Amino acid sequence: MMTRSQQGRTNRLTRPSIAIAAAVAVTAGVVAAAPDAKTAQPGPKLSLIAASASVTLDSWKEDPGVYLDLGTYLTSENGAFELKVTRKSYKDPVVAAQIIRDGKKTQTKALPAGLVKDFSGLPDFAQISVIDAAGKSVLEKTEAFCPNNASGRVRPDAPANSKYPQSCPVNPFTLGSVWGVENGWAANTYAGYYSDAVQLPVGTYTAKVSVTKKYRDLFGIEDKPQSVKVTVRERSWEGEGGGEGVSASSAGASSKSAAKSGHDAHAGHGTAASEHGAAAAPAAASGHAGHGAPARTDAPAAATSGAGSTYNVGHGPYPPAPPALPWALKKQAAEKGALGRQGFSAAAVGDRTGQTDGSRQAPGVQPNAKRPAGKATVPDVPKPDLRSLPAYGITVSDGYEDVPGKDYLAFSANVWNAGPAKLVVDGFRSPGKELMDAYQYFYDADGKQVGYTPTGTMEWDPRPGHEHWHFTDFASYRLLKADQKETVRSGKEAFCLANTDAVDYTVKNANWHPGNTDLSTACGQENSISVREVLDIGSGDTYTQDLPGQSFDITDLPNGTYYIQVLANPENRLKETNHDNNSALRKVVLGGKKGARTVKVPAHHLVDAN
Repeated sequence: MMTRSQQGRTNRLTRPSIAIAAAVAVTAGVVAAAPDAKTAQPGPKLSLIAASASVTLDSWKEDPGVYLDLGTYLTSENGAFELKVTRKSYKDPVVAAQIIRDGKKTQTKALPAGLVKDFSGLPDFAQISVIDAAGKSVLEKTEAFCPNNASGRVRPDAPANSKYPQSCPVNPFTLGSVWGVENGWAANTYAGYYSDAVQLPVGTYTAKVSVTKKYRDLFGIEDKPQSVKVTVRERSWEGEGGGEGVSASSAGASSKSAAKSGHDAHAGHGTAASEHGAAAAPAAASGHAGHGAPARTDAPAAATSGAGSTYNVGHGPYPPAPPALPWALKKQAAEKGALGRQGFSAAAVGDRTGQTDGSRQAPGVQPNAKRPAGKATVPDVPKPDLRSLPAYGITVSDGYEDVPGKDYLAFSANVWNAGPAKLVVDGFRSPGKELMDAYQYFYDADGKQVGYTPTGTMEWDPRPGHEHWHFTDFASYRLLKADQKETVRSGKEAFCLANTDAVDYTVKNANWHPGNTDLSTACGQENSISVREVLDIGSGDTYTQDLPGQSFDITDLPNGTYYIQVLANPENRLKETNHDNNSALRKVVLGGKKGARTVKVPAHHLVDAN
């Protein structure tokens, strides 16, 4: 059972409704002016802004601690701020480059070696200083910055939608990512999932946020720290309904309501009984909310019109990025105004074309209305390339009260699609039949369906944590002995496909905004007549270690060295471009004794994540 403070943090596990009816009044100077077209230099102009002069942060009595979501944003004008982050292999370090587009010309600027060590963002980007009411310094810290964090437009003439992904990947075996702040947009500098709570007593403070010098020098950012007045208030779940803590009319009341609705909305998708769970920690795993439980959720906060959960890193929702800028801000020159200065006004807020805030979830791809007609063909068109990532999130456990006397080796696994075509599988159910007939579809360069072929079946999985349609023989898990001969095979060999992890968004045709990202958009219901499951280009599908069948029975295995094999498309029933890269091995060393087994997981080249 979750603690009340954990429940409070689930309030971002659902897309919040947009409830701002009035225009937002903003102090002059909040948003940097758009650069003059005659004097602008090539490349984006980056500025640090504060959306508000003050914020109220909650410290929960049951679990004290404050998350410093201060509402500071990095804006990009005169072009988009774009970074390409890659590694050649797991033997090579992660490297980053800035992509600068000036009209038809594109420049690539390599960033210093060692600047980034993973795919979670730019480390030590924001410097935060906090002083109390007496002027005493009480906190100094730095935070990483993911340019894909919750974002919003700062000009009404900015692009209606950002082309960049909605989060930075956390899968330890990510191969490539793209980070960016769209032209005329702003991204929250709060580290979100990666941020730890700080201890600040109830009271008032002043926080100063600045971009650290190495990034100011690297990207030409002006040294203009932003000051934000911070009010820390204590809240208690005990008092939310009875007058203690905060009043029911406060923002916190709506926060609690959002928390409950968010939890209910994703029951079976983000709890311990769900299937493709979110990451247990940044280095541990990402996965399907709906395929495993997030061991850590985001900070409690009032419901906003900001971005909800992110979906390309887990069978949604994954603990989301911070709130988005909840308005489209228009800067006006008040040359004849009574104030004699620049003034600001906000456009009306609405979740519609031209006023996107990044909070929407892409709809699932709809299956064909009926079975394909005509002769099955496999045309000569681009096909998917399924690959496996090495296992991670590896643990040992006993069978608890369910299977007493047993020992299990549990793990998380991911199969991803390197493209250049997406994998599309439809299932069709004959009335009264328990299985669906599955078909793989093929498309030409214009996206027109040009062929299909039978590819096995889909079955309904009634087990708690699954309860949806699984495509059979998509992958296989095997435990190999030291000589790499099979010794145990997992019973898990049927899967619901969803785009849970952004494994490599630098491959050809990678889709940075995939659909069917969680189990509410794919996999169907028990009474479904048909379903469509898609694994898009650049994305992978993670199943986490707490799921039924996601483990090996090691009760009677001797101690020693073994390999966990994740094998995609084991029977080669799916048509793909390359069948030779479907297997991935992860070395483990079993020890201990029955009822108290242990596992050591050596680093996989440069990736030291168990």
